[in-house]
Amino acid sequence: MPASRWPASARVAAVGAGLALSAALLAGCGAAQASSGPPLTLLSGQVLEPNGQGVTDAYVIIQNNGPAVTLVGARSSAGGAVVLRSPGSSQPIVMRTVSTITIPAHSLFHLQPSGAHLLITGSGPMKAGTEIIITLLFAHLGAISVPAMVTNPQTGGSSYFLN
Repeated sequence: MPASRWPASARVAAVGAGLALSAALLAGCGAAQASSGPPLTLLSGQVLEPNGQGVTDAYVIIQNNGPAVTLVGARSSAGGAVVLRSPGSSQPIVMRTVSTITIPAHSLFHLQPSGAHLLITGSGPMKAGTEIIITLLFAHLGAISVPAMVTNPQTGGSSYFLN
């Protein structure tokens, strides 16, 4: 029987069901578009020019648009060893080497001088005003790289985070 001959209550129910299905499909499309971008983006990186012993720190801004992720390691295009550092629980704050750093869900997370950051030792030469690549290694996500400016704030080379 054609829909035009259905009782009025059946036509209203059918139209309502059609609208509900359309709304559900549109909502699903919107959700797919919102999550189609990368769950994690490295926005900016900075490396301080190494001291006389070849030791330096590196900092990165991480935009996490998804669930919490775990940073498990890092490497530098300048070579050397890169370890994860985080403040200990004692006062004054003492930095300690850690095996992981958790990046909270849906957050803008800073690897920064007074918090979690990267310590680079034994790298090749790095001069203020040049750029290296920092690659962060995440559990379940793999490697993600970001250009990092080498800076020397003591000589006016820059301040924390140019970009």
